[in-house]
This record gives sequence, structure tokens and C-alpha cells, in this order.
Amino acid sequence: QVQLVESGGGVVHPGGSLRLSCATSGFTFDGYAMSWHRQVPGKDRDLVAWISAGGGYSTKYADSVKGRFTISRDNVKNTVYLQMDNLNAEDTAMYYCSFYGANGRSWGQGTQVTVSS
Repeated sequence: QVQLVESGGGVVHPGGSLRLSCATSGFTFDGYAMSWHRQVPGKDRDLVAWISAGGGYSTKYADSVKGRFTISRDNVKNTVYLQMDNLNAEDTAMYYCSFYGANGRSWGQGTQVTVSS
């Protein structure tokens, strides 16, 4: 079955960095675009970053993270990453990886990122 397992979250000071990982299994990873989303309690889950299938040559970012976050993928490890630099308090959220497959959208369980001084 499809599995998405996020890791790498934690508590970081403003200006710090984190690298999130999403290890996947159960589907043909390189055949699908992948994305990272984030959600804070009481608000919608928002798209943060997207990477195309295959070599991942196309990426898209939310305006709020452009220039600070970088999405990448490793098709050998079936893993998608989110490098987050220059973090600020507004980046505090639960982060989820996702893809849209034949059975609809699949989500991981999420990893919490907290930016606090």
C-alpha cells in the first residue's frame, strides 16, 4: 500500500534551517509529481512547494517561501525533501508531503516545525 513518512521536523530559532524528508513506498515514485503542504490549527492546509515527476526539473513555491525553501527529490531513495532556510515564526506548522495518484490524493502523517526564540 501507499506510504508517505515525513521526518526532520523540530524546534528551531528564527533564522535557522531544517531539512524535511518524506520517504515513500507502494507506488512508482518517479512517475508522480510530489508536493509539500503545511497547516496550522484552525486553518486550511496550504501548498508550500511542488516538484514535477521524473527528474524534477520543474518546481513551484508559495510566495511566502520563495527564495528560502527548496524542494528536491531522489528517485533512487524514493524520497522527497524540503530544505527550509531563514525560518521565521510564520513558518510554524505541521508539514505534510503528498501526491495525487490513481486513487486520489495521499498524505503522510506530518512532521511538526516550530520556529521560536
